[in-house]
Amino acid sequence: MKAPPLSLYVHLPWCVRKCPYCDFNSHTAGADAPRGRYLDALLRDLAEESARADRRPIESVFLGGGTPSLFTPAEIGRLLAGVDEHLNLAPDAEFTMEANPGTIECGDPAGYRAAGVNRLSIGAQSFSDEMLGKLGRIHNSADIVRAVRAAREAGFDNLNIDLMHGLPGQQADGAMADLTDAMALEPTHISWYQLTLEPNTVFHARPPAGLPDDDLAFEIEEQGRALLADHDFHQYEVSAYARKGRRCRHNLNYWLFGDYLAVGAGAHGKLTRGGTVGRYQKPANPLQYMLAMENGVPAPEPVPIGASDLTFEFMLNALRLNEGFSLEVFAERTGLDAAVLGTAMEGPLASGLIERTAGDSWRPTAHGRRFLNDLQLGFLEESA
Repeated sequence: MKAPPLSLYVHLPWCVRKCPYCDFNSHTAGADAPRGRYLDALLRDLAEESARADRRPIESVFLGGGTPSLFTPAEIGRLLAGVDEHLNLAPDAEFTMEANPGTIECGDPAGYRAAGVNRLSIGAQSFSDEMLGKLGRIHNSADIVRAVRAAREAGFDNLNIDLMHGLPGQQADGAMADLTDAMALEPTHISWYQLTLEPNTVFHARPPAGLPDDDLAFEIEEQGRALLADHDFHQYEVSAYARKGRRCRHNLNYWLFGDYLAVGAGAHGKLTRGGTVGRYQKPANPLQYMLAMENGVPAPEPVPIGASDLTFEFMLNALRLNEGFSLEVFAERTGLDAAVLGTAMEGPLASGLIERTAGDSWRPTAHGRRFLNDLQLGFLEESA
């Protein structure tokens, strides 16, 4: 079984204020966050993860949150120096950091660039101040413009803007205006996804009024895809659009069932070792995580994924890609014989949800992308 590419995810869990739609492992602290203590814990964690990496090259690093830009450039520099010390970084490794427009001013973007970050992902969500207010964001549209311009001046030539659609009271023209404003700032990548009411969020408990129905949501999706394509932003994944050569390498590794190390509170990892694929997770509570690192509590061992679940987990990820996957990659990443897909493909193929492309490659059809959940769940039923 061939080991897939390896990435690193680092979780920085604090925010100034938690948004009502957010279901990530984020905690309100802002300036009061124990950043120095947490960085010490991250460095201990990295030292442990180096054994798991076993000198395999790290193709990408992603600093997610929370709001990583609450950490100063000097602190991010200390973290990335630890990454460089403990892991074998590929010469062209992609280093992404998430930043919010309202907090990026805690440090000059040039400082983050000097620290080693070479890809910035700015959480705009909307360019409408009215919509930003409904989403509970602490920045406004002018903050977004300033943040992107500052990043450009700092030398960031690989820049993502995060946007949401399907917002409370939003019509198609408002969603297109957001995309137009984003493209005017000339990012290289746009992540554009529908607002979802996730369990354990304020919005799930108290849904906001005016959410679009399914027909309007579909209309927004169709218009948005066409508008982005007209401006050379090519969709390669459900919610990801990129200029040529600017796909997010880190996320592509997720979608193609690659491996990734987990560092930080609540971080999830996946490793292929000894012919098995396993997952593991670090303690989610930041205090418990720091105490575990300080007391030398061993990291949890990866729990093997059963053969009956591997097919579904692979499909859950790979079917998000417009280009789909090859049977060769399926066999390499799961260790399963591609023949196990034989009967599982019959239903989706007959329903027009999936199609065969060149050679032994498969991809979701346009119909399959619209009903992606149904397509993915079909493989869960096959593995049950």
